[in-house]
Amino acid sequence: MAEKKIGFIEAFSIGVGGMVGGGIFAVLGLTIDLAKGAAPIAFMIAGFIALVTAYSYVKLSLRYPSEGGSIEFIVQAFGNGLFSSIINNLLLVSYVIMLALYAYAFGSYGSALILGTDVEWLHKSLAAGVILLFMFINLLGAFMTGRAEDIMVFIKLAILLVFAAVGTASIDMSHMAPQQWTPMPSVVTGGLIIFLAYEGFELIANTARDVKNPEKTLPRAYYAAVIFVIILYVWISMVTVGNLSFEAAKKAQDYVLAEAAEPFFGRAGFIIIGIAALLSTASAINATLYGGGRTSYLIARYGELPGRFEKKFKHGYEGMIIIALLGIIFATSFNLDNISVAGSIGFLIVFSLVNFANFRLYKETGGNRFISGGGTLLGLVATVVLIGYNLMHTPKSLITSAIVILAVSLFSFIYYTLKAKRLSPYLDKDLEEDEQHS
Repeated sequence: MAEKKIGFIEAFSIGVGGMVGGGIFAVLGLTIDLAKGAAPIAFMIAGFIALVTAYSYVKLSLRYPSEGGSIEFIVQAFGNGLFSSIINNLLLVSYVIMLALYAYAFGSYGSALILGTDVEWLHKSLAAGVILLFMFINLLGAFMTGRAEDIMVFIKLAILLVFAAVGTASIDMSHMAPQQWTPMPSVVTGGLIIFLAYEGFELIANTARDVKNPEKTLPRAYYAAVIFVIILYVWISMVTVGNLSFEAAKKAQDYVLAEAAEPFFGRAGFIIIGIAALLSTASAINATLYGGGRTSYLIARYGELPGRFEKKFKHGYEGMIIIALLGIIFATSFNLDNISVAGSIGFLIVFSLVNFANFRLYKETGGNRFISGGGTLLGLVATVVLIGYNLMHTPKSLITSAIVILAVSLFSFIYYTLKAKRLSPYLDKDLEEDEQHS
């Protein structure tokens, strides 16, 4: 077994870095448009679901420490049949959607910094270019070290905290008065659409085997990371809503955080936040590509994807190239609403099932069935509410989600049936050895 060397700070940084990637920069404007003055409430709603789900991740990570993370939990709870194949491929596609979302945000902020507004041709060129850049960097093996990633997390958090601290003084609280709230269904939907801004804490699960004193470190890292990010997001949304009119927020929807910094920092604030957004989304693209390549490799190695995903190309995997190209298609073909809804639905489904996995395996994990059962219901209700609201108000935004789920299901069924491929009972061979010797 590898020497255990990850402590609380490192695990906490992985969780916070995974969450505070590009999500807050990409979807804050969309949430303000839906919830208006209740945007901070929307972030609390999404954060509560993430916090409950973190409980299941804690229990499952301690019982099944595996680099497979969420994938391993699904296989342990539901077996290695077609259902697990569909869900695990859905998780992989959800990472592709996150990649597209980060690239979309990179293009929005890059275009705003260069030309002062969001120009479509430049936006799409930057979105595609940044994915290609980091694809080649990853394939050459020049991906960021853990220490460099810690530095990136520190820089973007420092900028966001300074933005929040300075902007607090000029908040106009009347913007958040109850009469400025939209109807509660819109507020809840605003929270659910930005749920993907909390996606990332589950990356702690992939490091569980290398954590010092996991029984103590993992729970602290999960809960501290999620609670810290809830506070940060609520604070940032309050500063943004309190410093911008709703009309200005809607006009600058795709780069609203930079726009919100201008009233109290001037043009320099717009530029600084814009640069922070580029750094954050770029590092998130790099990490997602590397993680997505590893995930596709792990799944392909144990029978769920075609072998081309498993083949090495220099220091990377062909699967990484496929994931990058899919990310470019999503980032340049769909608007932010469509990408956000599809990503949130994907992760809500996966997180609901991870909660249910802990519910089913409670004797193995020692979990509280009330909490994990509640998390399952919260995730499922959130999924239904999100789909229902969009069906009534913006049905076009569900087309992307429907295409993704149908395509993943069809691919998984055909490949599973025709190729007679089966998942391994354990995706992580170290975990399998532990289980055999226990």
